[in-house]
Amino acid sequence: MICLGLESTAHTFSIGIVEDTGKILANAKSVYKPPEGWGIKPIDAAEHHKEVSEKVLTDALKIAKVDLEQVDILCFSQGPGLSPCLRVGKDFIFDLTKKTSKPVYGVNHPVAHIEIGKLTTSCKDPVVLYTSGANTQVITRIENKYRIFGETQDIGIGNALDKFAREVGIGFPGGPEIERLALSGKYIELPYVVKGMDLSFTGIVTEAGKKVKSGISKEDACFSFQETTFAMLTEVTERALAHTGKQEVLLTGGVAANKRLQEMLEIMCKEREAKFYSVPKEYAMDNGAMIAWTGVVMQKSACKNFDTKKDDINPLWRADEVEILW
Repeated sequence: MICLGLESTAHTFSIGIVEDTGKILANAKSVYKPPEGWGIKPIDAAEHHKEVSEKVLTDALKIAKVDLEQVDILCFSQGPGLSPCLRVGKDFIFDLTKKTSKPVYGVNHPVAHIEIGKLTTSCKDPVVLYTSGANTQVITRIENKYRIFGETQDIGIGNALDKFAREVGIGFPGGPEIERLALSGKYIELPYVVKGMDLSFTGIVTEAGKKVKSGISKEDACFSFQETTFAMLTEVTERALAHTGKQEVLLTGGVAANKRLQEMLEIMCKEREAKFYSVPKEYAMDNGAMIAWTGVVMQKSACKNFDTKKDDINPLWRADEVEILW
């Protein structure tokens, strides 16, 4: 069985094609980049997705060496995400459905990040640290749901990195450049905001920006920003690991590509005699392959098809609202 999955929750329009064996045949994408100094405008990102959709599809099919007729099921990111971007993805998949009459599945974006992480690392039952632009959550499966043990109370760590980067003139996306500059920085004190199992990043962004404007080097600010926020993430992950008694930690989402965050979590896991896994960089960022693979898992588990006449996008769809039948 071959599944085609489409991702369009935010800045990335991506189409992945996978086999039901877990073999990833293609993972084509195009990323919207806003003008320098700006964040993502949903309407502009949606226009980008419309413009590149046919090319990304053509690229994915070419890389996978399959025709659309050979695809057995279609799926797309139903939510959460930016409404205009989600709708572009839904409409595009619906057009393909009309041409092919293939069954469609609506995929929860955070759950897809977890499932691609499990596929590519072979971990079984981890505590998941999900770190993306809009989301930062500590998640683990309890019975038939992914339960959220802790999460950001304002913005996700990815958005925090990007917002700080814009404020100090680093550019978009901010994460990779912050990581590079941090390598030659030293620590200065920043707010450390953990509230039980929850976190807050806006105050840290504000204070780090003020430090740079007062004369602190970007290198020192970047190093301190990473050390502080990543220590917060590691703390709540360790607490969830201790509470659940599980023996695995999976880092997934776009910020999973950061080597320093990986290092801090790995040290913590070694101290607790747990195994640490991090999703490969290609599948850390938003991508169509994770949507396609989750579609395969859903189809194998007899999950309900997406009703093209009744169902719609769900911009606020949380991972803990999804019934996990697999």
